Amino acid sequence: MELCDLLSPALKHKNTKMRAALTVHKQVAIALWKLATPDSYRSVGNQFRMGKSTVGAAVIQVANAIKELLLSRVVTLRNVQVIVDGFAAMGFPNCGGVIDGPHIPILAPEHQASEYIKRKGYFLMVLQALVDHKGHFTNINVGWLGKANDACIFRNSRLFQKLQQGTFFPDQKITVGDVEMPIVILGDPAFLLMLWLMKPYTGSLDSSQELFNYRLSKCRIVVECAFGCLKARWCSLLTCSDLSKTNIPIVITVCCALHNICESKGETFMEG
Repeated sequence: MELCDLLSPALKHKNTKMRAALTVHKQVAIALWKLATPDSYRSVGNQFRMGKSTVGAAVIQVANAIKELLLSRVVTLRNVQVIVDGFAAMGFPNCGGVIDGPHIPILAPEHQASEYIKRKGYFLMVLQALVDHKGHFTNINVGWLGKANDACIFRNSRLFQKLQQGTFFPDQKITVGDVEMPIVILGDPAFLLMLWLMKPYTGSLDSSQELFNYRLSKCRIVVECAFGCLKARWCSLLTCSDLSKTNIPIVITVCCALHNICESKGETFMEG
C-alpha cells in the first residue's frame, strides 16, 4: 500500500470513453506478482483477468516508476560508520561493503547472442552489486553481457571511478601496524587487488593469511545471502526472462530496490 502511495503520481491515469484505466493498486499488484513468480505473462493475465499485453505494459510502467521515483532513495550508501562498525563486529576493520556479481538467466537475444553465453552454455546477464553489513544493496551495476568477467565489469563502472578518486566513502583511515588503511571493499579472487579493495590470499598460506581469508570470507557471506534472498523473493530472476533485452536491466534494478524496501521494513524472509 505504501508503494501505491509513492508511485501514484506516475501511475494514475484518467478513464477514457472506451474503457476505465487500470487503478494504481492493480498495476502494482500485477507487477509484484510477475516479479515474485516465474509465471508467464499469459498466466499472470489469467490471474487478473486481462490480456498478456496489458500485463506487460503494467509491469514496465511500474518498473519505470520505481526506477525514477524510488531507486536513488532506496539503493544508496547511508551511514558509513554504522556499516564499518557492522563489518568490524564480523572481524574485518574499516570495511565499507562487499562486492560480487551473480548471473541472471535470459532468453537468447537476437543480436550478439554468443556474448551472453557463459561457460555452462546459458544465456546470462550480469548484476554486479555492493552490499552493506545487513545485505542491503548500496550500489548496483546491471546489464553487462554474461561473457564479461567480474574484473572487467568493475573497472568500467562508476563505482570503480568513485573509489579510485576517493569520493565514494569519506576519507576515514585507520593505522594497521605501520600502514594507513582507508575504507575498503571486499571481493573474491576474480577482482583486482587495490589499495581500497581486499581479496583473499591464494596458494600456500601461513596461519596469519589463513586467518585473514577466514575473516574476509565471513564478511563475504553477507553478499551471497543478499543475492540468495533477492532471487528467492523475486523468482522471475531465477528463470529465463521473457522481457526484451532493453527491459531486463530495468526489472533487475527494480528487484534490487524492492529487496532493499523489504529488508528495511523488517519483512521476514522464509528460506523454505
